[in-house]
Amino acid sequence: MKILRALLRKEFTILTRNSLIPRIVVMLPVMVMLVIPLATNLDVKNVNVAVVDNDRSQLSRRIIADINAAAGLTVLSVSGSHHAAMNDIETGGADVVLTIPHGFERCRKKLDIEANGVNATKGMLGAQYVMQSVAGTIAPGMKDNVSVLNLFNRTLDFRRYMIPALMAILLIMMCGFMPALNLVGEKETGTIEAMNVTPVGRLTFVLSKLIPFWLVGLLIMTIGMAIGWAVYGLIPAGNLLTIYLGAVLFSLTMSGIAITVANKSTTMIQAVFVLFAIVMIFQLMSGLMTPIGSMPDWAQAVTYLVPPRYFNEIMRATYLKGAGIADLSLQFAALGTFALVANLLAAATYSKRQ
Repeated sequence: MKILRALLRKEFTILTRNSLIPRIVVMLPVMVMLVIPLATNLDVKNVNVAVVDNDRSQLSRRIIADINAAAGLTVLSVSGSHHAAMNDIETGGADVVLTIPHGFERCRKKLDIEANGVNATKGMLGAQYVMQSVAGTIAPGMKDNVSVLNLFNRTLDFRRYMIPALMAILLIMMCGFMPALNLVGEKETGTIEAMNVTPVGRLTFVLSKLIPFWLVGLLIMTIGMAIGWAVYGLIPAGNLLTIYLGAVLFSLTMSGIAITVANKSTTMIQAVFVLFAIVMIFQLMSGLMTPIGSMPDWAQAVTYLVPPRYFNEIMRATYLKGAGIADLSLQFAALGTFALVANLLAAATYSKRQ
């Protein structure tokens, strides 16, 4: 313990003397929690509709007026030519084309709705919005008989779904990149040679490298949650203990992976490229941006090997559903297993040169 305390004192001294680390601790959560939720948003709110009105009846005019009055829908143009509407699609002005056939008011023929598939999400949801608006106009009584309640996220605000998972990015950056860069930096400067001739054990050395960044990672998590509350009014529905336990296990996992990469790297550039490849896979396969349920079956199977998947599930379930540790026992067990394997691998790959 005396050796570990001495090494930790050295690591904290290095961190406090480094002018960049304190700035990262403050600026990283501010940038991630403020910029990304505002700039990256999958909510579909501005759908432009080009209407081809071949009926020119009272009902068709009411359909057009209701679409224009609907939240998130705007009638871009009304014409009697399908070619003109398609020009709006091709130039990027319109997202959906609604064609009202001749004689629609009299015999209620089939309506045609065409969506711009370049932006598949906006086209698909926009077509659904237009269809719902038209259905409400044709059969207004049906809307009054339907009650829709969005559980856990009543306003369907994408930020409430995204912000809890952004905590994973904070821990990946602090507990994934920083320990690796710290260790490889000592290799490049040659200061690690002094450590190689001491009787310090593998576990003690690895812990001295990881504990400071674990603590800094929890501090960044706290700042991130404070920003989520102050800026977006997002408060966890569950217990903070669940969040911090998940953060500790995920920090152990990422730092173990980082030290393993650093042990096998000789330069900082080499470590950065390897970690960047790992982080890209983690972010794409963890359900941060793309729902795992929308992935192919083989990709869904791969996600079980991605640690951020379980941390994202813990954060979202705790924030939105109020889930506890017992409810998320499988996710905690998986993260604990990843943490154990990653840190054992980190200790095993560290070796002193004779």
